[in-house]
Amino acid sequence: MPSKSTKKAFKIYWWLLQTIRGKYFVNSRRLCALVCWYLFILCNPIEAAEESPVNLAPNISAGKYLFQAAGGCGCHTDTKNSGAFLAGGRPIETPFGTFYGTNITPDPETGIGNWSDKDFIKAMTQGVSPEGKHYFPVFPYTSFQRIKRDDLLALKAYLFSIPPVKQKNLAHNLILPFGEQFALQFWKSFVWSPQPFNTNPEKTAGWNRGAYLAQALAHCGECHTPRNLLGALKSKMHFAGSKEGPEGELAPNITPDGKTGIGDWSKVDISYFLASGMKPDGDDVQGLMGEVIEFGYQHLQENDLDALAEYLLSLRPISNELKTETTEQSEDLDY
Repeated sequence: MPSKSTKKAFKIYWWLLQTIRGKYFVNSRRLCALVCWYLFILCNPIEAAEESPVNLAPNISAGKYLFQAAGGCGCHTDTKNSGAFLAGGRPIETPFGTFYGTNITPDPETGIGNWSDKDFIKAMTQGVSPEGKHYFPVFPYTSFQRIKRDDLLALKAYLFSIPPVKQKNLAHNLILPFGEQFALQFWKSFVWSPQPFNTNPEKTAGWNRGAYLAQALAHCGECHTPRNLLGALKSKMHFAGSKEGPEGELAPNITPDGKTGIGDWSKVDISYFLASGMKPDGDDVQGLMGEVIEFGYQHLQENDLDALAEYLLSLRPISNELKTETTEQSEDLDY
């Protein structure tokens, strides 16, 4: 069936044909051939443009799903003080000082409302603001740089659909020289080695999906991988846990090590945990991971949860016993 635009184009050119024939007595066969050729050139692009997904606006619902796959971006909402959704102000304690989550609502003055697609992609993949300032990698652009461009645009579309909140960002309180622009430039030039996400043809589609979710969107390594003195992730300890997680919380070992990791967890255990926050032993998760599940992972489709589980169980088991000072003290008193 021809589209409405095609029918309209034929009506216009039929009228044009009759007008020209009546006024100039042009040979009808030649004119018909000319008009048909022109219609072929004109109408095909019209139909292609109507059906091409390239010309469709980014999908807000898809962007919301990606936002949830990223864990709900809880660092940008000051939940403890009943702050507005994604309006910033949440303190984030790190070994380098205290950061405050920024306003990522579409407010044009204090949020990201004036950001173009190019601005958003540059911030998410290079850690550079529209004004050219470098972001500290507490903003996990080091993982987000692996997100596909279409996914980034969908994510931006969702963020621009939420209510704008006018709230100025708080200044970070950092140990010098961390946070200084020259230090960040040095870090990006000599410490950070960005790696794009590449699918592994030898692995299943589920494994590749899980790898994409874990390495890019969910940015699991940012919390569950320890860092060196310069703040770079220790690649040999990938997902092996960290004593110095965000807000001073311990980020557990999520490699399939039988003693210190999740080696005793099944694929179903991991999927159920990500959906409910319940561990195989019946205990429930607390703290930041609890928020990530509540506002993010519990909304993911079952096949994505299974994909994450498949990927995590395929990792190299790494033995890494993690104990906080509080845990060690309680063990010393347990006699």
